[in-house]
Amino acid sequence: MKKLLLIALISVGIQNFTKAQDFQGGYVQEEVEMQKYNKDTSAHAVFLNEFGNSRIDITNEDHIRLIYDYHAKIKIFDNKGFANGTIEIPIHNGDDVAEEVTDISGTTYYKDDNGLTQKIDLDPKKVFKVKDYKYGSTVKFALPGLRNGCVIEFRYKLTSPYWDSFRKWEFQDNIPKVYSQYEAHIPGFWTFNASLRGVLKLSKTNSEIERECFTSHGSKSDCSHLVYAMKDIPAFVEEDYMTSPKNFLSAIYFELVEFTNPYTGVKTVVTKEWKDIDRQLKIANEFGSQLKRKDLMKERLASVIAGKTDELDKTKAIYAYLQKWYKWNDYIGIYSSDGIKKAMDAHTGSVGDINLTLVTALNAAGINSEAVVLSTRDHGNINTLYPVLSDFNYVIAKANIGDKTYLLDATDPLLPFGLLPLKCLNDKGRVISLDKPSYWIELNSIQKKANTTSLNLTLLDNGKIKGTISNYYTGYDAYLKRKAIKKFNSVDEYVEDLDGKLPKLKILKADMSNLDSLNLPLGEVFEVEIDAFDNMNRSRLVFNPFLWEKITSNPFKLSERDYPVDWGMASDNRLVLSMHLPSQYAIETAPQVVAFSMPNNGGMFITSFENQDNGFTFSNITRFAKAIYNPEEYPYLKELYNKIILTEKTDMVFKKK
Repeated sequence: MKKLLLIALISVGIQNFTKAQDFQGGYVQEEVEMQKYNKDTSAHAVFLNEFGNSRIDITNEDHIRLIYDYHAKIKIFDNKGFANGTIEIPIHNGDDVAEEVTDISGTTYYKDDNGLTQKIDLDPKKVFKVKDYKYGSTVKFALPGLRNGCVIEFRYKLTSPYWDSFRKWEFQDNIPKVYSQYEAHIPGFWTFNASLRGVLKLSKTNSEIERECFTSHGSKSDCSHLVYAMKDIPAFVEEDYMTSPKNFLSAIYFELVEFTNPYTGVKTVVTKEWKDIDRQLKIANEFGSQLKRKDLMKERLASVIAGKTDELDKTKAIYAYLQKWYKWNDYIGIYSSDGIKKAMDAHTGSVGDINLTLVTALNAAGINSEAVVLSTRDHGNINTLYPVLSDFNYVIAKANIGDKTYLLDATDPLLPFGLLPLKCLNDKGRVISLDKPSYWIELNSIQKKANTTSLNLTLLDNGKIKGTISNYYTGYDAYLKRKAIKKFNSVDEYVEDLDGKLPKLKILKADMSNLDSLNLPLGEVFEVEIDAFDNMNRSRLVFNPFLWEKITSNPFKLSERDYPVDWGMASDNRLVLSMHLPSQYAIETAPQVVAFSMPNNGGMFITSFENQDNGFTFSNITRFAKAIYNPEEYPYLKELYNKIILTEKTDMVFKKK
């Protein structure tokens, strides 16, 4: 779990100061001859040294800029580490100003086939700038002459007009680091809060006062010179079922608190309280002003809620109406881009357009509703200590009916009422109301997913198995299955595709229930014929009941995990098999009976088997009772998956009596 450590920026005095500086670059024989990294012998590459330096200063053009210098040296052991030789530097482009990358240099050191030391310098003509979108570009270059055992070294300078976004520093990467150091030089006109995130501890932190380091037009200031360093940094390994890696990477972040204009002396407080954020949103034309447009929505709602007196029925009708009315344009954000009237007229809009329309429409119909701003799972967790609007990138609606709350997102026509997409299930959301202070609401553990597979099958004398397979999906599983089916042009096409993926199974007939009734469970019933002959031994009859989404590998491979396993929601999966056997057959190899439970009722995998006259029953339950599991519970999840895999790969074998 992310651990936050506040680090105060000094204003006076010296604390444990040791002069910090960039490392000495160039060829080092021991580095080129290095065969492996002893602290991680599986590593394909390792940062030998890394240095960064950020300072707010005056450029030759007399502009205040944030100047960032970067220098790194990486050892590449084999071709799987070659990806670290391609460098990408993201930069931000504004309407009038932009970040600029200069002073790029790079060198590759290696021993040739004759054992002679060689070096190749980066050709400046091989540096490219690619425009990603209106406000973002990437500077790219690849170090030349990569080969097993080489060492690469590169530097660059990034000059940014966005001094309010002081550079963060990520100590962890996807490869280990021997040493990583970051310096910050911050003039006294600016005050930042610094925070260390992640589980790793700093190996060095120094600070000093630099006298009169900042001078411009007669304005002078001392600077806080800060040094942060770590050594022997393990690689950060991403696994399944996690939110944004930046929530857990060990890194230093800087948050602007206040600044004083060097020329006018005017102080501006940047870090706000929640009441300041509330006011900012309420008066924003793209947010609060849109929520006040109830008269606009009343004109459009009369026919939608005609004849409905119950608030819940009205809410469901308005939600369904806007789901069909709008086509989401794939843009996210908390603001209405062009105003809800223009979006309504165009039948398309951003997340902000659609869900602010929903909040406004519900209030226009007399249903107490509020907007909820949140951060999606890939955007990162919200810093609850320092309110910053840029932490939020998504908005949903919250309808309050009686003593119940319904969270709604109308951007997806297949989302059932009261269900949120997985991307929104990320810790907390902030509820924004026009007439009361904002407050937090939990987003995890608000919904579940479940499915049940029932097999009623009969083994025939000819080695075929016939019967029915019924799948029953509820909650988020029903939503996911509907999305999977709707990707096809028709149900028949979906069934045909499914039939083709199961070579030993033939679907004779298929029936769907509630495919378009989003608020009801989704059902599938298949009449099937299955070939029970073993392809390797035609004298054996075998059957494996795990026909769909069979788990063949454990997603949890680390010896230990320093960050949570985050499903987003609890889940319950069940399988029930009733097998009827001819009188001359019996089961030779039965499925293993397993009973594995996690501590504190956190989850379980349980199977049962019972012989009956002319047949048997087999069932299992896989349940994860929590949305989030902490690192201490990781070994139990890992073992639970081992039990599942062992059970699902074991075939049932039938023999003649």
